[in-house]
Amino acid sequence: MNNASNNILKSIPPTTDTHIAPPPYFSNENEISLFEQAYHNRLPVLIKGPTGCGKTRFVEHMAARLGLTIHTVSCHDDLSAADLIGRHLINHSGTYWVDGPLTQAVRYGGICYLDEIVEARKDTTVILHALSDNRRILPIDRTGEILSAHPQFMLVISYNPGYQHLLKGLKPSTRQRFVALTFDFPNAAREAEIVQTESGISAAIAKQLVTLAQALRNTANHDLEEIPGTRLLVNAARLIQSGCEPRRACQAAITECLSDEPEIVNALANIVSAVFAG
Repeated sequence: MNNASNNILKSIPPTTDTHIAPPPYFSNENEISLFEQAYHNRLPVLIKGPTGCGKTRFVEHMAARLGLTIHTVSCHDDLSAADLIGRHLINHSGTYWVDGPLTQAVRYGGICYLDEIVEARKDTTVILHALSDNRRILPIDRTGEILSAHPQFMLVISYNPGYQHLLKGLKPSTRQRFVALTFDFPNAAREAEIVQTESGISAAIAKQLVTLAQALRNTANHDLEEIPGTRLLVNAARLIQSGCEPRRACQAAITECLSDEPEIVNALANIVSAVFAG
């Protein structure tokens, strides 16, 4: 078998079509210009906000807007540094190296988006430090490389501050390396506009769905770990638009997704019935 150092294959550079239209995104404040300024100044970005408020859609929109490839990683407890950086594999020709999503973005340019970063193991987030300061380098111990980030590389991370617990906070030494953007749900009129645009549903139904979401969010702190995001409203709207009865659509796309407790689901169903009465 060939020695790994003599038989290292690099990942093929990703391709991107800079003419792809950005996915729809409704700006709330100045987050688009701030993101663009961070990119041009080679600064990493941290996005904070509740589940379903549009963090991922925003990053996808900005990647298309800037003409960048995006490498999205959904972080979890078992995510290792090798999952981000890469690893050696073996085939009939010997040992070869495959870049992970972070290394691909560093080597060839693009956005590496680490969603729910606080879910990753602590030793995983440490590898981001040298990339998120003025060094912008990625040491790869297994190949002996020290990669300098491509001029078009950008690191973006996100998490939900309301869902983290004491053992899963983002360390200040990590958080303070980023430009931070805080997201929240849009106001009722804007959220209804988003739901209508994304699903093709009528303005009246979109308004009812937003009224439902606000009612559920007002009671969520008592019984729910997560409040319903705009994403769930869009899913319900699409079911309704395709012919599903509104209360059944809300049950399948919203209330059943918020809890597994029968008592809580029934209580949420009562709110749905009140909003969609008649």
